[in-house]
Amino acid sequence: MKKTFVTFILFTLISVANARDTISIVGSSTVFPYATIGAERFTEEGYNGATIEPTGTGGGMKLFCGGIGEKFPDITNASRPMKSKEAKLCLENGVTEVIEVVLGNDGLTFSNSVEAERFSLKKEHIFLAMADEVPVDGVIIKNPYSKWSEIDSSYPEYEIEVLVAPPTSGTRDAFDGLVMEKGCEKSGYVDIKGSEDGCTAYREDGRTIEMGENDTLIVQKLAEDPERFGYFGYSFLSANQDKIQGSIIDGVEPTMETIQSYEYPNARPLFFYIKKAHIGVIPGIAEYASLMVSEDAIGEDGYLTEYGLAPMTDDLTDRTLESVEDLVTMDLQSCAEKKHPLKELDGFGSACK
Repeated sequence: MKKTFVTFILFTLISVANARDTISIVGSSTVFPYATIGAERFTEEGYNGATIEPTGTGGGMKLFCGGIGEKFPDITNASRPMKSKEAKLCLENGVTEVIEVVLGNDGLTFSNSVEAERFSLKKEHIFLAMADEVPVDGVIIKNPYSKWSEIDSSYPEYEIEVLVAPPTSGTRDAFDGLVMEKGCEKSGYVDIKGSEDGCTAYREDGRTIEMGENDTLIVQKLAEDPERFGYFGYSFLSANQDKIQGSIIDGVEPTMETIQSYEYPNARPLFFYIKKAHIGVIPGIAEYASLMVSEDAIGEDGYLTEYGLAPMTDDLTDRTLESVEDLVTMDLQSCAEKKHPLKELDGFGSACK
């Protein structure tokens, strides 16, 4: 504790004269467009703005938890909750006060071109299309499927090709938890193998293709090939409905309403995390956070809502506002021990996992 206090004092003394005059934000490519819109509004209100780098959720957490000081980011965006190992990393590097802000709800869409047939998919069929090993006739074998119609005769004879997020992506973490693990269990894989090992291992025969942290590029690639699929947040579907369409998943269509209610099975919360030690040293951090969670931004008619961010419940909204207004920090030690106060809520099952 003494070391942390001294580190903070040194950071304050050294940085007051030489601090950055813009906020440094890293993290999720899914949250990136919302953060960009917020930063533009922030600048319009007379602040110096923010530099935003879409490093992916995992990459952002690593940078954010690297330490205190102006060479480290002030805020990291996340498309899934902080992990226990990330909480440990923060604590190890003296980042002991972190404010967790739930921004709103998003839905992971499994999308393809509007020129293609729209799919109504089951999670187990997505798993069977993408997994490295799958159950066939009671045994686990290397994935033999090359066409969707081989998995289920109701699907068209499209070649299986899925564009996937990199391992550093929170969207990939969320997709693996919401789709691959659930589909793995439903497919019978776990019963046959006796464990979940391999449930999130993607095939490496060219049927799944790893992309970078650029969801706009994925949209472009889907528009080029009607048989190709990819997954990303609802905002990218909403903003590109002239090019792509979201598949129906387990009988539910991705819409703002089904995401907000968590009826859509791939709904998830989005976050940003603030380094409290930087507030008051780097100008505008608290003001930026307040703008991002304002009624004008995340209310029913807010500018982030209009872009595709689904509103939260009243209780969660109140919690978010309290976190920002009162600078309430999360319990990092509990998170490091895999505990989180919202773990039982829809979408928070992976919090501090």
